[in-house]
Amino acid sequence: MIWLTNARVARQTVVVPLEEYRRKRNPGRTPEPVPNVEPAPGDPSSVQVFVIQEHHARALHWDLRLERDGVLASWAVPKGLPSDPDAIRLAVRTEDHPMEYADFSGEIPAGEYGAGHLTIWDRGTYETIKWTDQEVQFVLHGDRVAGRYVLLRKGREPKNWLLRRMDAAIGVPLPHDLSPMLASAGSLPSDNEGWCYEVRFGGSRVIAAVDGGRVRLTGPDDEDLTGRYPEVGGLGPALGSTRVLLDGEVGGSPPGLWISDLLHLDGRDCLPLPYTERRALAESLPLAGPHWRLTPSY
Repeated sequence: MIWLTNARVARQTVVVPLEEYRRKRNPGRTPEPVPNVEPAPGDPSSVQVFVIQEHHARALHWDLRLERDGVLASWAVPKGLPSDPDAIRLAVRTEDHPMEYADFSGEIPAGEYGAGHLTIWDRGTYETIKWTDQEVQFVLHGDRVAGRYVLLRKGREPKNWLLRRMDAAIGVPLPHDLSPMLASAGSLPSDNEGWCYEVRFGGSRVIAAVDGGRVRLTGPDDEDLTGRYPEVGGLGPALGSTRVLLDGEVGGSPPGLWISDLLHLDGRDCLPLPYTERRALAESLPLAGPHWRLTPSY
């Protein structure tokens, strides 16, 4: 329990840990942990834990939670943690969560606060470099994420923060200068050895960049076609945190994306790989949806 004193009015206000968390949840309706006891004070000298949870709520986001003073200080990150130091992500401060939440995954029922499916995306320990009301610097030691990050409070808005990676990027950043491969007239090869065949559907060739659960479609002249095909946007949540660059064709009725090649996957440049290996990587991803799928290859 924390006491805040206003010197001008000589009045004390009690700040109860997890009060907002409990107020937003009905333990009879949600499987989330709602402890009745107050959290034990944290030990700054002990190892601190973190957890990142992928949350398919009304809008896909990732919840970053850092152990602090016996609770999990929490931020909702709409596009996930950046792997590139040049990328800056919005992080919205949410209510503190109980330590038990670090082990929670499951389905929050419709109609409840935060309704949707939540899974543990990564977890581990972290080191605090700096922690103030305006700035939090920390080093994560997880299975999927490792590195130094900073959270900076954005202006006077108490809930809006900016999240940035401070050390070197992991792998190769997602490229932004590739153009879709265009079909051209030509003669058939003399034999089938070393060749594959695909169907051309007559749509527009595009590069589909998926990062942070969002999709961007770019045409041959670097034209942004994303707004023309909102149906394809569902590919982002389907891939979740996977960062990928796809070559394909968009069009038809109803509109859809036919994916013909995989150019980049989670920090790995796939262009030097043989087509058969790129195809195998693409087939390992959830690329069969209502408005997107791999084009047949023969």
